[in-house]
Amino acid sequence: MKEIPVLIAGGGPVGMMLAGELGHRGIRCMIVERNLSTTKHPKMDITNGRTMEHFRRLGMIDKMREAAVPTSHVFDVSWITDLSGHELARFSYPNVDEARDIIRYVNDGSQPLEPDMRVSQVVLEPVLKSFLDEDPLMDVRFGWAFVSFEETADSVSVLLRNSESGDEERVQCQYLAGCDGGNSKVRQQLDIELSGTPDVANMYMVHFKSEALDVLQRWGVAWHYQSDKGTLIAQNDSDIWTLHVSLSGDVKAADIDPEALVRDFAGTDFEFEVLVHNSWAPQLLLADKYAKGRVFLAGDAAHQYVPTGGYGMNTGMGDAVDLGWKLAATLQGWGGPNLLASYEAERRHVGERNRQGSERHVGVRFEIAMAYLEGVADDASRQTVGDKILALGNAENEALGIEIGCRYDASPIVCQEQGDAPLYDLIDHTPTTWPGARLPSVFLEDGRAVFDLLGAGYTLISFGEADLSAWVSAASKKQIPLDLLQIDEPAIRAIYERDYLLVRPDQHVCWRNNDLSADPGEILDRVTGH
Repeated sequence: MKEIPVLIAGGGPVGMMLAGELGHRGIRCMIVERNLSTTKHPKMDITNGRTMEHFRRLGMIDKMREAAVPTSHVFDVSWITDLSGHELARFSYPNVDEARDIIRYVNDGSQPLEPDMRVSQVVLEPVLKSFLDEDPLMDVRFGWAFVSFEETADSVSVLLRNSESGDEERVQCQYLAGCDGGNSKVRQQLDIELSGTPDVANMYMVHFKSEALDVLQRWGVAWHYQSDKGTLIAQNDSDIWTLHVSLSGDVKAADIDPEALVRDFAGTDFEFEVLVHNSWAPQLLLADKYAKGRVFLAGDAAHQYVPTGGYGMNTGMGDAVDLGWKLAATLQGWGGPNLLASYEAERRHVGERNRQGSERHVGVRFEIAMAYLEGVADDASRQTVGDKILALGNAENEALGIEIGCRYDASPIVCQEQGDAPLYDLIDHTPTTWPGARLPSVFLEDGRAVFDLLGAGYTLISFGEADLSAWVSAASKKQIPLDLLQIDEPAIRAIYERDYLLVRPDQHVCWRNNDLSADPGEILDRVTGH
């Protein structure tokens, strides 16, 4: 029987991100995916700044940007009557090149290190897979399906089945990660229930190809063109598009004419070729537990959202990073018995928070739909509806609080402070180094990004010339990877709020203070789960 430290069921973005995180930390793993290739469906179309920060940390950023929509293209969202009618409101956003300049200029910790990236999952997955295919630590098996598992005190035996031949194979691993989607077989075998609201709407997706830019870009390039009829997503701003339409409850998928949906949204006829079409139902669900024993859930297996805001995959990428470094620490021997237990405590809280954000955005969409019912037949009514849309805003694409404000306030592996934690807002993000928060991203005076200077393990950031030998000695005795980063810039000290900060492998602060009187061994024991 083949043995591997970690087996990952599911070869979507989250499963591949977990594999990438493990490989980055020197851990062998096997990833199995029942499909023979990466997805043919468009699915998500935005990778947010926090996920891009992780791609940068893992050395993936350049290949990702090359595959995505060009950095000179905008992220505008436009509300219209239809593509042959009128534009009611537009939310304009900078392109990647412009956003980079803004991030460098602002430099107050309030921004992500990397701008968002427009890219379809159809394009993203092959790039992710290319990194795994090149890594000798990875056993990548597309065309192999997870069937079942049997857990013992010190291992998990997993049954796999070849999707083409039907041949079966058993693999023994120390840990199993279920990244196998909304209908997760891993979650089902764990007997973990989902709580929340299923089937929020009855949707239909039409993925098509067309170069009729006179119709599809009538008011110029936009990432999304939206109306009361649906949302049109520009996948590459040239010839690939995806339309999502909400159907009334009594409409059956078998009766749908996908070409008619496209023409109805456009309000005119034009040349296009349907590539893929299907019905689907968005969910607002959260797994009651994220783990049992040696088996863990991540991504859609643990949480499912309405796509407004793009929180599905991006939340899952955060799951993968959190679980990945903790699995690696445990397997390498420096992670304590409570480290893996903290995965659920940290990430399920984020899963619930992001579910609330997605639900909030759905509410705004409903209010906009109600505004359309007031009519858009003349200039005055169109102005009224457009003003209402602008007043309601487009927080689903502006919620930095959700995207980079993630904070593990109740984590057992974070050294909590006395007093009230800073207020958290779903939309607005205020940088903080309160323990559990993501370290604010800033640039040094010489242009280097602090995130690029953090070690792969823990990093002790210090302002001043204090003797840190006790920390180095304690970490060495416990075989905990620790890097030192000394900064002598008052502007950054003001943003970082303390003279000393301990930053985890995932760029979150786990301890801070203005003196070094505390025992570093006790602190390191706490933050590594001992």
